[in-house]
Amino acid sequence: MLSQVEAPLICPRERVIEDWIDYNGHLNMAYYNVIFDHGVDHFYDLLNVGAAYASSGVGSCFTLEVHLHYVQELKLGDEVEVRLQLLDFDHKRLHYYQEMYHCTDGYLAATSEQIALHVDMTSRRSAPFPADVTNKLSDVLAAHQGLPRSERIGHSIGIRRS
Repeated sequence: MLSQVEAPLICPRERVIEDWIDYNGHLNMAYYNVIFDHGVDHFYDLLNVGAAYASSGVGSCFTLEVHLHYVQELKLGDEVEVRLQLLDFDHKRLHYYQEMYHCTDGYLAATSEQIALHVDMTSRRSAPFPADVTNKLSDVLAAHQGLPRSERIGHSIGIRRS
């Protein structure tokens, strides 16, 4: 059981570094994923399925699908905060949504919706979460169910014609 569940989960802040800037003078698209992934790592560590769990050889979580929306550009030195909302889970899978905000100006910079799978690292196949993790996920989901759901959740990609 988590001692106190944030709704949404606020991940450690990050600053856009020079190596992440592309030839357009803003954060390269790949590094939005890096920042979101650091937020996921924070979430997994709170659930005890993060880096230490993966290093133990018992299990880990693998990303199956990601839908990213680039809303407003970020530039060198910008500080961002990622907020994570657990949308659903079952015995093997997680569905969560993240929003990345510019810390100074407060604008929404990007969103990421993801599905992840718990994996037994010995067999490299999907496996049920340990019972203690399922209990923690139940606590998080209960805390997050009252949060508003973004219109970006479940979004499909394609060219819309008038």
